[in-house]
Amino acid sequence: MARQVPLNTLRFFEAAARLGSFVKAADELRLTHGAVSRQIRLLEESLGTALFERRNRGVFLTQQGEQLLSATQQAFERLDAAMEALRKPVRHVPLVVSCEPTISMKWLIPRLSDFYKQHPEVQLHIFTSGGPVAFQRDGVDVALRRNDFNWGTGVHAEKVCDEWIGPVCAPTLLKRRQLHLPLQKVLHTSSRMTAWANWRSVSKTDADHNGSQTYEHFYLSLQAACAGLGVAIGSVFMTQEEIDSGRLVAPFGFMRDGSEYFLLSPLPFESDPRRAAFLQWMRRQMHHAPP
Repeated sequence: MARQVPLNTLRFFEAAARLGSFVKAADELRLTHGAVSRQIRLLEESLGTALFERRNRGVFLTQQGEQLLSATQQAFERLDAAMEALRKPVRHVPLVVSCEPTISMKWLIPRLSDFYKQHPEVQLHIFTSGGPVAFQRDGVDVALRRNDFNWGTGVHAEKVCDEWIGPVCAPTLLKRRQLHLPLQKVLHTSSRMTAWANWRSVSKTDADHNGSQTYEHFYLSLQAACAGLGVAIGSVFMTQEEIDSGRLVAPFGFMRDGSEYFLLSPLPFESDPRRAAFLQWMRRQMHHAPP
C-alpha cells in the first residue's frame, strides 16, 4: 500500500521551491530552517523520491520536484479562488466575464438586457480579452473562448456552440445578377489570419482576389467591409446585427469551420448559481445559428 503523503508538508515544499531556498522559506513561514528541512524530508520519504538537489549550499528542484511544484501551485490557486468565493455573498458580487472584443460589442452587449430580465439578481462585468485566461490575476470568473488554443489543466470547460463563418461585404460590392463575390480585395484580421483559408477549405471554394488588407481586430475589418473597402470573413455572431440592418450581406451564407466556443471557469459551474445561469443563457442565445 502506498504511504499517505502528509498534505501539510506541501506548504513547506511550495515555499522552498518557489523561493529556491530553505532559509528563505523558513523566514516566510516564520519557522526555523530545521523545521522546514524536516518537513520536506518527510515529504520526500512519503513519495519515495528526491524533490531537491542539495549542492553548493543551494537547493535545486529535480524533475519530480518541478512536476510537484506545478501541481501544488495549481491546487493552491484553485483553493484560494474557492475560498474567496465562499467569503463573499455571490448574489451581490458581479460575475466577471472575459470575452473577445468583437463578440462583446457585436453580440454579447446588445443581448444583455435579456439576461438581466431573466436573472435580475446577477450583475455582469464585461472584461474584453482573447486567448489564454489569467483567472486569478485578472479577477475573471468565466471566459468565452474558441478552442483554438490549449487552456491547460485545472480549467472547467463547457461547450456553448459551434463557430459559423462566411464572407461578408457591403451590398454595393455584389455584381448584379451574379451569385459570386467580386473579391476586389479581401480583408484579413491579425487575430485570426487563417480565417480565409479555413473558409476556402470548408466551402471547397477557390475564390480569387486582387489584393488584400490586414486589420488588427475583427471589428475593424468588419467596419471596413461595411464601408465597401473589401470582403471580410465574419463569424455569424459578429455580423448578425449588420446583416439584419442591410449594411452587410453574406452571399454564401455561413458554414461551420470546425471550431467551437467554450465557457471556461476555474471553478465548477454547478458550484456557483451565477456561473450556471450565465452558461445556460449563453447556450440558449448562441444556439440560434444558421441551420
